[in-house]
Amino acid sequence: MKLVILDRDGVINQDSDAYIKSPEEWIPLPGSVDAIARLNHAGWTVAIATNQSGVARGLFDLTTLDRIHQRMRDYLAAGGARIDAIAFCPHAPEAACQCRKPQPGLLQSLAQRFHTNLINVPMIGDSWRDVEAAMTVKANPLLVLTGKGGITEKTHRAQLNDVTVIADLRAAVDLLINE
Repeated sequence: MKLVILDRDGVINQDSDAYIKSPEEWIPLPGSVDAIARLNHAGWTVAIATNQSGVARGLFDLTTLDRIHQRMRDYLAAGGARIDAIAFCPHAPEAACQCRKPQPGLLQSLAQRFHTNLINVPMIGDSWRDVEAAMTVKANPLLVLTGKGGITEKTHRAQLNDVTVIADLRAAVDLLINE
């Protein structure tokens, strides 16, 4: 099985410092739906690992998060794409849980779900915590410059020596499919 793990906000859809709190606020980034469809058609299993602390902060509840994810699935389905699994952390940063990236819990839960290890599995994200989580489980981090990626690239440049930095999800998919 070829597994790829994606962060959600800033990679697939527009990010917001005020959080994505409703289905209407979930807006796909240009080319992301097509990129996921290309992964699906090339035989990749596509999973999402996303921190959603807005739940713990009281900005939205789990029912709303389900509705946001349903809107994402509907957009993807209309574009011939699908997500095979979504793992999310609803906790606030101060909860010190094991599922909030950069902790490895979300990625480990996906590995268990798909009965695989994560060594060299591509993990595409836009934040340093995505990169750290991937490194912790020996996955292959790819940093996209969409979302918070540009800031991440500037603030962590010295730590990104072994990390592929790439424009966006489309470019990351081009790289994965052409390997």
